[in-house]
Order: sequence, then structure tokens, then C-alpha cells
Amino acid sequence: MATITLRGNEIHTNGELPETGTQAPDFQLVDGELGNVSLETYKGKKKLLSIVPSLDTPVCQLSTKKFNDHALQRDDAVFLMISADLPFAMGRFCKAEGAANVIPLSMMRSRNFAKDYGVLIEDGPLAGITARAVLVIDEDDKVVYGELVGEIADEPDYAAALAAL
Repeated sequence: MATITLRGNEIHTNGELPETGTQAPDFQLVDGELGNVSLETYKGKKKLLSIVPSLDTPVCQLSTKKFNDHALQRDDAVFLMISADLPFAMGRFCKAEGAANVIPLSMMRSRNFAKDYGVLIEDGPLAGITARAVLVIDEDDKVVYGELVGEIADEPDYAAALAAL
């Protein structure tokens, strides 16, 4: 269990991020066409996972836009924006903001992704959705970088994540 804060108040996740150097857990998430996707979907690509509570919040929106700008420069990687939001809402946000370079993915069918990646918030007002985190996974599905953002209202360390990518 990890301790993070929400506006200075302690909340807890169900576990820890996967460790650097370990195999990334497989996942089943839902894309904008309501199809299931997994690590296999992105086989052979580097993957940046931006895990956010909801694209309906300012910090999540900002980080998605920033990663979208960087994704334009990287054809060897996919930028996956993962939240508990419905695919339709995520798609509307990305379309309205011109964020066509990132791939929004939803946990709508299962919270197993959040549990397996140690980011499921277990208590407080955001219980049941994810903490803010960024992971970089290489072409062989090994974790090469991970950051669990300590204060959920803060932005991730973009420079460190992009350097790891």
C-alpha cells in the first residue's frame, strides 16, 4: 500500500507500482470503439502509460495535452491515457482539445488494471478510481520508469518520463 495525498489529506492505494526492471502486468482496457486492448495490442512499441483519476479534472487534462504534444514527435512509442472515465467522454475531450496523438483507454469493465498496477485508491473521496502515475514500458514489456505522484493534484515529472521513454 502506498500513501499519497489529496489536497494534503492522506489517502492510500491498494499496492505499489510495478518495479523498474520487472515485466509489466498484462491488462484489459477498453478503447474508444469499445474494443478490449492489452499489452499485446502494442507489441514491439515503447509505451508511456499516463494513469489519471479522470479527464474531467484540470490536472488530468493538462497532462494529457502535454503528453499529446510529445507523442507527435515519437513514432516508436504509444502514449496511453488511462482512467476510469467512459470511452465516450475521453474521446470527446481528446477531440475537443485536438489530442489525436494519445490513445485514451478506460477501465470501465474492470478495476483489475488499477489493482495490478498498485494505483487503485482504497479510501477517501476518490476511492475506486486511480491515483496519478506514469509508467514507461519498453518494447519487451519491461518497466523502465515509474512515478506515483505524491500529491494527486500535482502534475507528473514529464521530463523524467520522457527521458526514460
